[in-house]
Amino acid sequence: MRNTVYGDSPEPGETDPLVSEEVVGNVSKLCVLPPGYRGPPRKGHLIFDANFESGNLGRVDYITELEYDIFIRPDTCNPRFRVWFYFTVENVKSDQRVIFNIVNFSKTKSLYREGMSPVVRSTSRPKWQRVPGKNVFYYKCPDHRKNYVMSFAFQFDREDDVYEFAYCFPYTNTRLSSWIAKQEERDIDYFYADVLCDTVQQRNLDIITITSPENIHPTKQKRVIFITARVHPGESPSSYVCEGLMEYLLENTPEAKALRDHIVFKFVPMLNPDGVALGNYRCSLMGFDLNRHWTDPSRWAHPTLEATKALLLEYNDNPSVDLDFYIDIHAHSTLMNGFMYGNVYDDNDRFERQAVFPKLLCNNAEDFSLAFTSFNKDAVKAGTGRRFLGSCLSPRSNCYTLEVSFYSFTNQNSQVIPYTVDGYIGLGRNVAKTFLNYYQLTPASSPPAAQPTPPVNKTKLRAHIRDEVLMVHRQRNNTSKTTLQTDSSRNPSDAIYKPAYEAQLSNSTTSLQSYIKQLRSKMARELTQKQVPSKEMMCTPNSTVRPPPRSQLTSSLLNTSSPLPVSPPQSLTSPRAPALRGLDDPLTDQNRRNQQLGSIPPAPASEYRKRGNGKLANYFLNPLQHDNSL
Repeated sequence: MRNTVYGDSPEPGETDPLVSEEVVGNVSKLCVLPPGYRGPPRKGHLIFDANFESGNLGRVDYITELEYDIFIRPDTCNPRFRVWFYFTVENVKSDQRVIFNIVNFSKTKSLYREGMSPVVRSTSRPKWQRVPGKNVFYYKCPDHRKNYVMSFAFQFDREDDVYEFAYCFPYTNTRLSSWIAKQEERDIDYFYADVLCDTVQQRNLDIITITSPENIHPTKQKRVIFITARVHPGESPSSYVCEGLMEYLLENTPEAKALRDHIVFKFVPMLNPDGVALGNYRCSLMGFDLNRHWTDPSRWAHPTLEATKALLLEYNDNPSVDLDFYIDIHAHSTLMNGFMYGNVYDDNDRFERQAVFPKLLCNNAEDFSLAFTSFNKDAVKAGTGRRFLGSCLSPRSNCYTLEVSFYSFTNQNSQVIPYTVDGYIGLGRNVAKTFLNYYQLTPASSPPAAQPTPPVNKTKLRAHIRDEVLMVHRQRNNTSKTTLQTDSSRNPSDAIYKPAYEAQLSNSTTSLQSYIKQLRSKMARELTQKQVPSKEMMCTPNSTVRPPPRSQLTSSLLNTSSPLPVSPPQSLTSPRAPALRGLDDPLTDQNRRNQQLGSIPPAPASEYRKRGNGKLANYFLNPLQHDNSL
């Protein structure tokens, strides 16, 4: 392999120095050439790229003309997390078939065991869809230190297309910014967007307010619902759920107006913009899982968290504000359905009150499971937003984590229905409808009687919103000065991360990571208490499962599908087949039945018998009917 599109490949027997290096940065227009090949790339020499927003692809190894080993780039400054991937492939041949083996997953448990599959789209077909589940396998592979590997087969059909593959439906900073700009162009008086603070890499942390103009006046008593999403950057479904909730509130319907008249909705739709832009799965730029640092966030290491916490605590202390809900939206990588996590309280009335909203949501949303909803006080989760805010906010505040599966939900007929973008957005809309039930609002209901408020124009309304943000900035500045000048031992990370925030960092990924790792090591030495890694950060392999019989394995791999139209195939061979050794969990037809989008026709069996041992090529032999529609 080479980092340039044009160049020589290593001779057979040689070791490419890039292969033995640590996976650090994303590949950029990497053309993977066969060993010994010299000359310009030809059609079918795949070009991989992840040098774009939210992209993640650290390394590609050529195995055969139809098989490639793919390495996920770990989260920046934290090699424990290797789950999210998002890359493009171009320079393909029509009807070219490949197997991609993603070989360095950090998680042992995964929904890939239950039928989940990557998503794909191309330049001529921009709508995301899932690769057929019958082509996807997740297993422990002896060729890769018994790590878990996800292999999937795919057939390209249009030579001029660029194909995109991702762990789940991507949702980038650019999409959020475009959505906000679109709403501002409508010039409606119940939508307000502002910047709460800047991230470490100087990106905006957007805060969105949706409510009727009458509720903005500072003297008016108001109810507030505060919702955050994407504290874990790889959990892109949470952004679609959040978008669906906001879109419902912005509609010109009696139901949406009733909600806007009674409630002030505050959204921080992307709590970790740096991690999203970098293509991380769980961490920020500096390698922190932000959802473990709510207790004592640092302005320099966790600025988005610190600003959001300051605003929430200000609402809690404000006598004119009733902070009724805090909901943090996540996506779950091992469970199906949507569900909630709540807290355990000694006050029985409060504990029973917080069980009401999940029950109402279960009645409104087919994909929400009350059976999966749980209330706990696990010590490992003590630094999460739900646990911390549940312990310090007023007893009237309900704090939840809303989880949605990366893969699917089970409907009332026990059918497994894979989520789509529209499905995630639909869950968000159902959350908004549940607030109508919770507050017992009807489209004809009017706001409760209150002392009249003077009319204000839109400029003044925006000024009131801006005052809240400026208040948070002043509070943060005062806290920062006190910490740095008078009591630096209270939070050593503030003083340590100040130079990291202000320094001119190199554009080189390696230099940036090396610099931040030094800062993290320095901070760790100065902290008075050593932090214990959470259970979610520890990767413990599952017990070994005996591979299925060879006949079962072959039949499982025969149905090779692509969401693309296909033509009669060319002969293929593969002398190496790690994807067929050590398979733990062959997927069942029941979990795949909703995913078949197309299939690859068989090649003559004689071709495989004449050339090589045909281990991997066996799964091309079975004839299958296929659907050419997209």
